[in-house]
Amino acid sequence: MAKKDAPSTPRMDKKLYEGELRSLQSDLVTMQEWVRESGARIVVIFEGRDAAGKGSAIKRVTQYLNPRIARIVALPVPTDRQRGQWYFQRYIEHLPTAGEIVLMDRSWYNRAGVEKVMGYCTPDEYRRFLHQAPLFERMLVEDGIILLKYWFSVSDREQELRFRSRLNDRMRRWKLSETDVLSITKWVDYSKAKDEMFVHTDIAEAPWWVVESEDKRAARLNMISHFLSMVPYEQMEPPPVHIPHRPPASDYERPPRELTRPVPDHAARVTELAAEAKAKKKKKS
Repeated sequence: MAKKDAPSTPRMDKKLYEGELRSLQSDLVTMQEWVRESGARIVVIFEGRDAAGKGSAIKRVTQYLNPRIARIVALPVPTDRQRGQWYFQRYIEHLPTAGEIVLMDRSWYNRAGVEKVMGYCTPDEYRRFLHQAPLFERMLVEDGIILLKYWFSVSDREQELRFRSRLNDRMRRWKLSETDVLSITKWVDYSKAKDEMFVHTDIAEAPWWVVESEDKRAARLNMISHFLSMVPYEQMEPPPVHIPHRPPASDYERPPRELTRPVPDHAARVTELAAEAKAKKKKKS
């Protein structure tokens, strides 16, 4: 694997970060229990420039949560049928029911960002979106949904460093699309689109919260801490679970292991090769 490019700004101490992240994730689990018990509905929107750290933040939020309660929504390009629908229609079906948290990795704000900049929507569709989005969000909030909108902000230099890091990393190369690369040449266009989007959609009922993400570690902590502060959750004791004694299997005899097809023991082979390499190194020294 290729060496990653150095970040443009110093990162938060890793040990300090991991300790605080663990504490915040514990609070997220507590909040999850309250959401389940209270029947609350939460929608968290993650927006921002490509490579701003949205995906990694979502990963840390959901790491210890129940996927039946906390769902990630990352919609693909709309189908021909969906293009013929009311724009918000395909997002509505993904909204949470009672006791659910939905985290949107990109959202209906695609229209105000990439679709506007790349010409994937008409000027009329764009203007209609800016008019309808606040109305749509006010309806969600009026119906009792907790709606949080986060914009992850990153500098042009840091974004390019992250793009180049992905380009040289086969494990993350799939994250780099043609649209991502083009965003470098359209930096100012995206800036203008974001500014106009904020003017029309930064409403009191559902304001935009900006997450400075030059330092991804700090950004994750800041976002999660704020998320927790915006949900009126209470400490809920989980229902007691009693693990019963296993009854004796008097009427069951396990079939011979020879009849099964075990996967090859790759872990044992890796351990063996590591031991051999260590022994050779010791012998040479």
